[in-house]
Amino acid sequence: MSSSPSLGDGDKNPPSVAENQVPAPGKDHRGRVIDFLRVEEGEVYTAHSRKRPKWYQRLLDAGAEENGIKPVPAEQRTNTEYNNLFTVFFTSLFCLLPLPTGMLATLEYGMSLRDSAIIIVFFAMLTCIPPALMCMAGPQTGLRQLVQARYSFGLYLVTIPLLLNAATIIGFALMSAIVGGQAIAALNPENVSVDIGIVVVCVGAFAASILGYRALHWWERWALLPNLVAIVVAVGCGGKHLHLQSDHLPPPTPFKVLTYGGLIAGYFLTFGGIVSDYSIYHDPEGPKWKICVYTYLGLLTSSVPLLILGAAIGGAIPNVDSWAAAYEISGIGGVILEMLAPSGGFGKFIMVLLALSVIGNIAMSMYSMALNLQLLLPFLAKVPRFFFTIVTMAIMIPLAIRVAEEWETSLQNLLALIGYWAGCFDAVLIEELVVFRRMDYTTYDHAIWNVGRKLPSGIAAILASLISMALVIPGISAVWYTGPIAKTTGDIGFEMAFIVTAIFYFPLRWLEVKWRGHL
Repeated sequence: MSSSPSLGDGDKNPPSVAENQVPAPGKDHRGRVIDFLRVEEGEVYTAHSRKRPKWYQRLLDAGAEENGIKPVPAEQRTNTEYNNLFTVFFTSLFCLLPLPTGMLATLEYGMSLRDSAIIIVFFAMLTCIPPALMCMAGPQTGLRQLVQARYSFGLYLVTIPLLLNAATIIGFALMSAIVGGQAIAALNPENVSVDIGIVVVCVGAFAASILGYRALHWWERWALLPNLVAIVVAVGCGGKHLHLQSDHLPPPTPFKVLTYGGLIAGYFLTFGGIVSDYSIYHDPEGPKWKICVYTYLGLLTSSVPLLILGAAIGGAIPNVDSWAAAYEISGIGGVILEMLAPSGGFGKFIMVLLALSVIGNIAMSMYSMALNLQLLLPFLAKVPRFFFTIVTMAIMIPLAIRVAEEWETSLQNLLALIGYWAGCFDAVLIEELVVFRRMDYTTYDHAIWNVGRKLPSGIAAILASLISMALVIPGISAVWYTGPIAKTTGDIGFEMAFIVTAIFYFPLRWLEVKWRGHL
């Protein structure tokens, strides 16, 4: 990306006065460490010229992103390649990940392919809107998504959505790792386990994620081509069986429609917790609509066809004996391999490409997870971002191996739960920007991004979210719990989370602004 900022270019700025100061007599090593880890109030990202370890400098010279969660000044937001927002989201989702979610409609909920497709398209078109709107704030504010959240949830209470977002990111990464691992294991189930496949795709994603923002955009741009070819070949080889759907299925009940729609909402709304992480270096002078449209289309046009394909595969599995046997042994990976069987050895090569297609999705998860970990404690902003990428990989691999043992149940629980908190979170951030800040992005002042007394208290945001839970909990329909309202209506949790939070956030935030005298 010729117009992207020089993220690892650290020798162009002169050292600051603080960097040239000689430590006071008697100042011990511990004092110097404390000074190094201290983050000043309102400190923004600058490329320092202080001496670094050789290995770290080589990493930066290779194009690694040095910045983590510090605000990016306007002069460093210069990327005008807005279409890479389409490719970064499209490629990350144009992989095996959407297939199991689509399969739930026909295989678990017993709906027809036609009804499943209608529900997928409707809820996807609706719930892709909030993340697309939120992505516009990245170039305008120069703030990561969860740093922006501090301007609503406050410096301390933002820890609650921060932990929920981290759990969501890890959850999606686990699902991607499992389907990738299943695909690799399906190639040789007698000698290669799903566990080994999970390790392979996680290590590959780590390599793609370690360099950061610019490398991720580059990877997602070019990985699109093999992903697209592999999926088209798989459908071309196995498509002759996709029409073998169960006949004479009854129309879905409102319960099934809303419950499965809630899963689709959980799939898309949660991108509201990360979208600005990938637009933060774009030029704020460019048209905002491009940011919004490219993000919306990237999320929608990649996922919907594969969700519908997953529903078609799920509907055919009970009617194709070889697919049913393969699914029992190796999950979705085994089914895809059966679809590719007519192409012989070439099919196994395509299977490898499909297994590796999840790397882009996992790499993005690792990147955003690292940023979330940096936000947990103030001094962590000074710890190099790549360190947290290593921590994320160390967490992901054993968790993915454990979750793979109860695959379908884990997927349903994840998609259901994450939609609830994401509905609250998206509602708060959108209303804060549109209603209270009147689309004035300059009110997201860099000078207070880490100053608790000048940021909102966060009470209004948390209290509005908690009030919404009074209707969300009775409206939950999950494997482990069905609320009294949901028994009649189906799962209406995410709708209640978004709507009720938005309704109560307005008076509560208004009172907070009046009480404190500022935003």
